[in-house]
Amino acid sequence: MTWARHASHPNPAEDQSWLAGVRAEEEIRLTAQNGKAARTVAGHSSDALDCAELLAMLGLEAAEGRKSGASA
Repeated sequence: MTWARHASHPNPAEDQSWLAGVRAEEEIRLTAQNGKAARTVAGHSSDALDCAELLAMLGLEAAEGRKSGASA
């Protein structure tokens, strides 16, 4: 049996570029997820103080639920 091998010396610039793209995509996904979570908390809170406390417990900020890019 032989092992399949990739290029012996991958181009570090291409590898870094790919990784930067993955990180950017993850940041977009995380921003959307946090926005949905903040809106869910706001919708289920009894008042503003309750909402602020719950968001703080989750490490979220109210502004995350207001971002237009986070809706989807």
